[in-house]
Amino acid sequence: MMSSEHLACGWLQKLLVVLVKLCFAFAGPLRPLNGTGCAARGPASYILVFTGHWSPQAFPKQYPLFRPPAQWSKLIAVSHNQHFRLWEEGSSASSGVQSFAEVGVTVELMKAAKEARKKRTVGAMHRTAGIPNGIGHSSMEMLMVPRNPLLSLMVKIIPSPDWFVGLDSLNLCDGNRWKEEVTVDLQPYDAGTDSGFTFSSPNFPTSPPENITKITSQMPNHPANSFFYPRLKELPPIASIKITRQRRSPDRQASISNHILPNSISPQRFSATPLDCEVSLWSSWGLCLGPCSRGGVRHRTRYILLRPANAGSPCPELEEQAECVPHSCMKKRQ
Repeated sequence: MMSSEHLACGWLQKLLVVLVKLCFAFAGPLRPLNGTGCAARGPASYILVFTGHWSPQAFPKQYPLFRPPAQWSKLIAVSHNQHFRLWEEGSSASSGVQSFAEVGVTVELMKAAKEARKKRTVGAMHRTAGIPNGIGHSSMEMLMVPRNPLLSLMVKIIPSPDWFVGLDSLNLCDGNRWKEEVTVDLQPYDAGTDSGFTFSSPNFPTSPPENITKITSQMPNHPANSFFYPRLKELPPIASIKITRQRRSPDRQASISNHILPNSISPQRFSATPLDCEVSLWSSWGLCLGPCSRGGVRHRTRYILLRPANAGSPCPELEEQAECVPHSCMKKRQ
């Protein structure tokens, strides 16, 4: 039998090994304890600038000039962790996303975020003022914390059936550091709840609702679509987001400011998008005018659906004539 001294010595050796392993573990890199993947030691202050690039040069097709003219809704932004989703491409729109994407109402969207904040999956919620033109800026200051390093936002395209631009779960934390600057070009999305093809389409609910999808230059593949530019491989950015980290002095308190930047700041310029002329189908041939046997002609017409812009293909002939055929002749009354 082993003496009590030998047993105690053995336990002490095992305990020593465990303590050494723990020391090496804590001496290693800092690991996040919040499940977000962010190991930053403190919060970070950012300035977010939203810029609209929606111009008649970049998007000439059916560009809204009045009732209402092209503009942007207020921006809705939420900081959160991986257990919350404001919206997601390929998934169905929540009632809050539907309400915001269709008519710009934020009540349900903000209510869902407030409920998530009680579970600590959402940090802060921010809003900026809308922009009354297709080209313009809005900005806000936001404070990000390691527990909620992801940023999601939405801005409605006005007018539109249910189209918006936005960010889905952009991570502003890189390991144990906050990112210094992030710029993202934005493309339009369809919420899948309204079946309109054009900016000014009347409300026509999609039944059953479809998933949120990105709108491209060729999807939806229909000539009536306001973003249908078959000559382009991809649409130019209709908007962009720039997020810049701010260095805060210790005595400065956190504040949130929503404001529109001065008009002197020019938006990014993009090359003009060519818009080809679109015409209707030919009408039926008219009756023969003149002698039926020889020299008589008949006519058919078509009209312009969409005039060309930015060096797009010009319109073809709108009237065509051909020689008469016997069955199209008008017989003289005796």
